[in-house]
Amino acid sequence: MTMQQSLLGYYHAIEESSRKMLEAAKDQDWDTIVRYECTCAVLIEQLKMQARIENLDAPKRQEKVSIMLRILQNDAQIRSLVEPWLDQVSQHVDGPRILH
Repeated sequence: MTMQQSLLGYYHAIEESSRKMLEAAKDQDWDTIVRYECTCAVLIEQLKMQARIENLDAPKRQEKVSIMLRILQNDAQIRSLVEPWLDQVSQHVDGPRILH
């Protein structure tokens, strides 16, 4: 990524990170998921700053919508893969529940 990234460039970078997160989720590589989640968070903050100074024309706005839809699809797939693991972790942390 260059020092002066375009607004659309940030959207593409976020999409790429979300794609890598999905690959990691499929491989159950939790550390990599966390790493790319942090990358996405940084990119989103940078995108917000860039959005203050750059406007997108109509074709670029349409491309942005397409990118965002792909990011949302990746996110839904990631959640479906990660939630069972989170449930398992929660059970181990909370321990077995005994009813009296």
